[in-house]
Amino acid sequence: MSKTIEGLNPQLLWERFEEISDIPRPSKHEEKVVEYLRKFATKNNLVYREDSVANIIMEVPATKGLENKPTIVLQGHIDMVCEMNKGTEHDFMKDPIKLISEDGWITADGTTLGADNGIGVAAALAVANDKSFEHGPIELLFTVDEETGLTGANNLEAGFVKGKILLNLDSEEDGAFYVGCSGGQDTVGTFKCEYSDVPKGFEEYEILIGGLKGGHSGLNISDGRANAIKILARLLDKFKEIPYSISSINGGSKRNAIAREAELKIFIESANLEKVKKYIEEFKLDYISEFTPKDPQITISLKQLEIKSEKVFSNTFTKNILSVIFAMPHGVIAMSQDIPNLVETSTNLATVVYENDEIKIGTSQRSSIESAKKYVASSVKAVFDLAGSKVTVGDGYPGWKPNMNSAALIKAKSVYEDNYGSVPEIKAIHAGLECGILGSKYPGLDMLSFGPTIEGAHSPDERVNIKDVEKFYNLLKLILVEFTKN
Repeated sequence: MSKTIEGLNPQLLWERFEEISDIPRPSKHEEKVVEYLRKFATKNNLVYREDSVANIIMEVPATKGLENKPTIVLQGHIDMVCEMNKGTEHDFMKDPIKLISEDGWITADGTTLGADNGIGVAAALAVANDKSFEHGPIELLFTVDEETGLTGANNLEAGFVKGKILLNLDSEEDGAFYVGCSGGQDTVGTFKCEYSDVPKGFEEYEILIGGLKGGHSGLNISDGRANAIKILARLLDKFKEIPYSISSINGGSKRNAIAREAELKIFIESANLEKVKKYIEEFKLDYISEFTPKDPQITISLKQLEIKSEKVFSNTFTKNILSVIFAMPHGVIAMSQDIPNLVETSTNLATVVYENDEIKIGTSQRSSIESAKKYVASSVKAVFDLAGSKVTVGDGYPGWKPNMNSAALIKAKSVYEDNYGSVPEIKAIHAGLECGILGSKYPGLDMLSFGPTIEGAHSPDERVNIKDVEKFYNLLKLILVEFTKN
């Protein structure tokens, strides 16, 4: 046990979380953590099953005398979003996450923490070792690749899960029970690049946009945060009075994250360098007036490149790409008419990637209403169609319709009120919890989602509240005990 987690409660949970954090687990590369789970099950004499995509279920036997109580499924995903700040040296394929304790929070050193959903996975594993309370039969369901396609949940087969009541441990707000979520899908536009010769007498520079908060494209989409891709296009709009040529453009890194950073390689005349610097300073003032205090920090760097690119995008192609970025909808499209302050429908301009003589612009759409999700996806596709792009539309995933008569909800709400003296919030989330897919795979499955306070998920600012983790774990145990009662 490291000094970072020494003395933290519950000890079983933090020990498991530290072990998981030592294991690389990017989405689609969970092999090492799957092997860890196999060894954990074997070491603890737990029967486990594994399916074709490496989802794992462990069977935790009931306390003696409680074998006939309902089987409760504890579910979480084992992959994590891998984001790091520029200047941070970290290889997510081999390096452990460096945990830091700061002012009552656990965070990471310049990278995402992986509390989403490492804390939920650690809690489930802790239950398997915890002899401090009595419980009925429990299944621990660990799914793969939630963050980049919900692959694990989508590939669950009939009969793999036996229990009829499922507690999803992948929410991020203390004092709240989630009973619904949005569905989502991706829409990607691919452009074949058109080139021109490098203009004579021009020098090449690199412009980097950074310092933005970014965050989860569902949970944070209504927070008024800036999108680095949009910001880069707006900055370039200030350059329209001088000649320039672009040789590269990239922005964002994940379909389910708001773009925090973007970069551009641009040729300009040396005589216009001071104008460019002036445009950048003017734009910073524009940014501050628009985004303070929601996203107040921005860095815009300008650096001359010694090794020049050998070609640039044609003026027509450049105009087309920038027009797409300007026209592409981004942010909240509609708020729920049933649940106060809940985003119903949104879209995220997530990534711009230049490689292999193509530019791919990635977007993701979310909605708790299927028809609205399809509508906004069609709107995004229309922008791509008008620009002559090849469009790829993903299959998407379903939402999770709230059931206010859920036995899991009723019991959990009663436990919370009895033990904490307050009424928990009953909420839906504008994000793609696996519950939507699990419910479609297992009709009638009674589901509830909850977790501790996690802030900044999907960004290097991610952190989890230490006290809330303790409360979350104790609440989980109390709910499991409640299901042993008649």
